[in-house]
Amino acid sequence: MTTADDRDYVVRPARPEDAEAMKALDGSFTTRTVYRVTVTEEGFGLRETPVDPPLRKVFPERDADDGSPDGADPDGRTYVAVGPGGRLVGFAAVSYAAWNRRLVVEDIEVAPAHRGRGIGRRLMDRAVGFARQRGAAHVWLEVTNVNAPAIRAYRRMGFAFCGLDTALYDGTLSAGEHALYMSKPCRPEPPAAG
Repeated sequence: MTTADDRDYVVRPARPEDAEAMKALDGSFTTRTVYRVTVTEEGFGLRETPVDPPLRKVFPERDADDGSPDGADPDGRTYVAVGPGGRLVGFAAVSYAAWNRRLVVEDIEVAPAHRGRGIGRRLMDRAVGFARQRGAAHVWLEVTNVNAPAIRAYRRMGFAFCGLDTALYDGTLSAGEHALYMSKPCRPEPPAAG
């Protein structure tokens, strides 16, 4: 596999012409571990557990309006990562809720061939920058318990577990999985030097 220098990647706001490439992006993953969830009366516990054979997860196709780069929502943003040759290799779609000062990461994906190069972190950094501009107190996301690679990446970025939903995926292709919620504080931007 050829590797590209991380300077070969540009993260920028999405444009309407990015919509088809975002929709076509392969967000699947393969993992050798999952997080097993144990629910008790007092809360829940998580334990990273090996799986054999490795689990491959392919997400269902997104609705046409998911992650829309049209800019119609003043409280939402979509950022894209563009790699060598101008090819879209990742995106992050976020929305801000003023009532609780929360930036929600609606979706973040990096194409498999471009993972491990800091692209997800760069997309998240742009999202956090938007969160700070909006005055967010924290950044919040949901991830399935079987996506151990993403969970490990989020933890490296400073996210911590803050909740569980055992029924979110009931009646979907992900039935049997559990939704884990993670958050991290968002420090305000320092005032501009005068």
